Amino acid sequence: MAVYTVTFVTGLPLNLLAFCAFVVKARRRLLPADVLLLNLTVSDLVLLAFLPIRIAEASWEMKWQMPDFLCPLSGLLFFSSIYLTTLSLTGVSVDRYLSVAFPLRYKAGRRPAYALVAVALFWVAAFSHCSIIYVVLYQARGNDTVGNLTRCYATFTDNQLAVLLPVRLEMFLVLFCLPLGITAFCYARFIAIIRSLPLVSPGRKRRAIGLWRVYALLLSTFNASLDPLIFYFSSSSFQKICLECLQAAWEKLQLGQLCPGVWLEATENVATEDSQMMQ
Repeated sequence: MAVYTVTFVTGLPLNLLAFCAFVVKARRRLLPADVLLLNLTVSDLVLLAFLPIRIAEASWEMKWQMPDFLCPLSGLLFFSSIYLTTLSLTGVSVDRYLSVAFPLRYKAGRRPAYALVAVALFWVAAFSHCSIIYVVLYQARGNDTVGNLTRCYATFTDNQLAVLLPVRLEMFLVLFCLPLGITAFCYARFIAIIRSLPLVSPGRKRRAIGLWRVYALLLSTFNASLDPLIFYFSSSSFQKICLECLQAAWEKLQLGQLCPGVWLEATENVATEDSQMMQ
């Protein structure tokens, strides 16, 4: 429960802020990386939206005391958002690798429409696989009832396991191992290429390499808090922008207004830093 609570308290404001910044940026100029990062933010917000249900369930010692329909719905959206995050991170790794491995061809051929197609496929893959929750729960009632205790999607009958275990294995291979392999390859090549560039300063190399996210696939829900910090605000001007943002936010809040311009600058720095490195 502590992890869920910390994730919700820290992740919700950061992702809402990042979402607003990307919406404003999309109105000006939309890049494939922006589409992937916006999808990452949306998937994190979906996860965060249903975290209170997980927090309540944990506070009740995993006893399900909410309406029955929320059990499969919350499970579907909760697990789908985790896999969407995994696939979005993989898409970001591919985008970053292509931007440094084939800079000219990438710059000439990049289209936001390609990223939109990839995002649509991510959603289809995640929700189609996680819909097994409904199949299992309604195939023979997935709630385990012992006396007055009811647990949601916790224990299963032999018939349910016969359906669930093969699907879980396939999900592990397709939605975890495959993205992990692609992410590891892309960032390994990305790091090797960046290190081999003679005209890039050591400081910029360390910053670019420091954005790699292979291990982020293991962070699941807590990753929702880390995504905005690492992807949106890790740029060469982060320290200065952070201070400016705090000052601007305080001034705008006093006026009852919202000004995302400072945060927008941070996202633009991250989205364009790789392409600038190749020039």
